[in-house]
Amino acid sequence: MKRIFLIMVMAIFSLGLSAQKIAYVDTDYILSKIPEFSDAQAQLDDLASQWQKEIEAKFLEIDKMYKEYQANKVLYPDEMRQRKENEIVAKEKQVKDFQQGKFGSEGELFKKRQELIKPIQERVYNSIQSVADKNNYAIIFNKSDGVTMIYTNSKYDVSDEVLDNLGYSY
Repeated sequence: MKRIFLIMVMAIFSLGLSAQKIAYVDTDYILSKIPEFSDAQAQLDDLASQWQKEIEAKFLEIDKMYKEYQANKVLYPDEMRQRKENEIVAKEKQVKDFQQGKFGSEGELFKKRQELIKPIQERVYNSIQSVADKNNYAIIFNKSDGVTMIYTNSKYDVSDEVLDNLGYSY
């Protein structure tokens, strides 16, 4: 993906558009300067930590059930042994479903992240677009997303201007 992007950029420059103004931003830097983002990230981290502790406690309970089963397995009749095994398997499935419901791609953490972080990211994107329009930039690279830039001249970094545009002056 990065190679394709780099090839596209090189193609644009080779087509004679190299006279266009370009700039870059560091969205990690911008987001780190926005208090609402830090607060939202802390809230998400707390939620994830709480759920992770719940999951770990449930897995410890399953481990305890399994060890008890192993210790008494020879004493159980076949029917009881099968019932205990089924209980352990069912409990493990329940915990894995809980884990998926919290941390999966459609889980509660993902939805909460969308609720808290997406509006901030949209404000940043709109601000970047505003700065680009105001200064007639043809291209603005995002340094944070893994776009490799071997050399960057800080005079083309418009991150602080984006922050100013958002109302955060540092």
